[in-house]
Amino acid sequence: MPGAACRLALPVALALTPLSALAQPAVPVSGMVQQQPAEKPVHAAWTCLLKKYVQPGIDGVNRVDYAAFKANAEDRAALDTYIAKFAEMDLSGTDAATFAAWANLYNAVTMRYILENYPTGSIRDGHLFGGPWKKIKVVADGQTVSLDEIEHAILRPRFGNPLVHYAINCAAVSCPNLQVKAWQAETLDEDLAAAARAYINDPRGVTVTPRGLRVSSIYDWFEADFGGSKQAVIDHLLAYADSGLAEKIHSNPRIRAYEYNWSLNDTKKAETE
Repeated sequence: MPGAACRLALPVALALTPLSALAQPAVPVSGMVQQQPAEKPVHAAWTCLLKKYVQPGIDGVNRVDYAAFKANAEDRAALDTYIAKFAEMDLSGTDAATFAAWANLYNAVTMRYILENYPTGSIRDGHLFGGPWKKIKVVADGQTVSLDEIEHAILRPRFGNPLVHYAINCAAVSCPNLQVKAWQAETLDEDLAAAARAYINDPRGVTVTPRGLRVSSIYDWFEADFGGSKQAVIDHLLAYADSGLAEKIHSNPRIRAYEYNWSLNDTKKAETE
């Protein structure tokens, strides 16, 4: 939608449907979510912005045109307005709609942080140790929370599912892709599974070498979320690997190394590679 501005639709109350837990790998959750309209107006503006600025690459990496986004004052205002809608939203549930809301908020706030600091080479620029996640804060559900708290105090413990790692994006090349549409309860099952497959079947997720597997550092940092052992991680990878990759993993199912590229997922960087 070149040239079109992304405006926030009139907000509606976040629909909460019972959900005891999200799916474990390869287990569908669609039966836990009632059929509802295809897109809640509360997330429509975020979808509009994602479709406008996220560009899927031929290498499988979704990159963001941060320069164009930063230059568009109207769209930046739309992003601010979208984020502000979470301030008094009820986000206390354990259902798919609440998961989608927290994940969308995390990604939107991360986007705003990058735009505020752009141009930059990485979200970690300016931080000698770790990154900015504890310092980036937003008001949501009537409280002030950091990105660190959204991930580690809300999404991971409350929903207890490894697929959360494919839902939130840290603006790095090695991170699972930022999607071109907002997460929403109605399609959460299939969209998270698709995101897991896309990442695992990409070299960023798994690379098979003669000595064994070189995998994303996500599977090291959050090994506990994926079952608590290297074998459990491999089982998770196999649950989403296509037949060719699964065969290669089975031939040498040993994790030999972890790697992660913190370079910004910027379309400008892709143009110079």
